[in-house]
Amino acid sequence: MNLLARLVRDPDFDRKREFLAGLPLFRGIPNRDVGILFKALYPRVYHGGEILFLEGDIGRALFILESGKVELVKRGQDGRPQTLAVLGAGDYFGEMALLEERPRLASATALEETRVYMLYQSKLEALYVDAPKIALAIMVHLAQILSMRLRAATERLVSTERAGAPT
Repeated sequence: MNLLARLVRDPDFDRKREFLAGLPLFRGIPNRDVGILFKALYPRVYHGGEILFLEGDIGRALFILESGKVELVKRGQDGRPQTLAVLGAGDYFGEMALLEERPRLASATALEETRVYMLYQSKLEALYVDAPKIALAIMVHLAQILSMRLRAATERLVSTERAGAPT
């Protein structure tokens, strides 16, 4: 790499590029298009105890955790909170918001200082026009996630039915 390239190279950009390139969500996006992807993502830092969203809020963005931890909690039928998951760096959640603006099924709270990138539904829609290969790569991955979840839910249902069937 020549001297000029090293001088203008942004280490923050390199860190973000390496992080995002390692996520399955962005697999298939060429390196030359990473800058376009960066423009579509909104970075934000949450402090420990800060709420990212509440159960029932209308979902409008996918959250990608670069660092920190987030707890996902859902209220049970008895009204008490139940922890669904504690997520860390490299995890992402809220992907259903990219497909439909519906109420969130759980609340998300930062457990410590947490750096996230948010991909809003409106930004994904803009990518359909401006960078269709990026939008397609994201949508293919979302379809794969939904397929895996549907298969897992079906397997749980079948297992539960088998466990309850008389022998």
